[in-house]
Amino acid sequence: MLILIGNQKGGAGKSTLTLLLANYLTQQQERRVTVLDMDYQQSLSAKAEKAKILENEPLYEIVPADLSHFPAMQRKLGKSRNEIVLIDLPGKMDDDGLIPIFAAADAVICPFAFDEFSVDSTLLFAMVIGKINKRAPLIFVPNRIKNTVKYETRTEVEKVLRGFGTVAPGLPDRIDFQRVNTFQTPIILYPVILPLLDLIYEQYIAKEEPL
Repeated sequence: MLILIGNQKGGAGKSTLTLLLANYLTQQQERRVTVLDMDYQQSLSAKAEKAKILENEPLYEIVPADLSHFPAMQRKLGKSRNEIVLIDLPGKMDDDGLIPIFAAADAVICPFAFDEFSVDSTLLFAMVIGKINKRAPLIFVPNRIKNTVKYETRTEVEKVLRGFGTVAPGLPDRIDFQRVNTFQTPIILYPVILPLLDLIYEQYIAKEEPL
């Protein structure tokens, strides 16, 4: 199963959400996972290398890859049964190399914030995905929500996004997310991340796989 984590806007929280999901799938669901780091910053690959230096046993493989590598990698990954492949996408959509990746996706997860620029980028991302791949469910994840801020347009934004997919439970803005790495998720985050990750797994991963 191929799951994309992306948004046109950089800094939406794609890489952190990729780690959270990869850690959850391997540790909580005991699934085989491979992560393809296609973000231009390659931050996940850097975290994986740092973990090796600290001699932490990797939970899954993180492979730095260029968009142009995907067709060849897809043929190889397609031979692995029961494996879940997560792709951390680049924060831009101006590369034709994204088209075969979008077309191959079984599900797309899109973190976003409620500011105007993020919402506009999210809508554009959703429209492009919808034109290329009509079968993959699109899951929007409100991210970095501040409890002290009143989001006056939240209801309106979520209504528009539901025209493209599902709006999942959001993630709060917490400093603890900076401590997420390739071999563990801080246990203090479990109460806030499990409602989201359980929903994604039960509704879009376990439900879609053949018995």
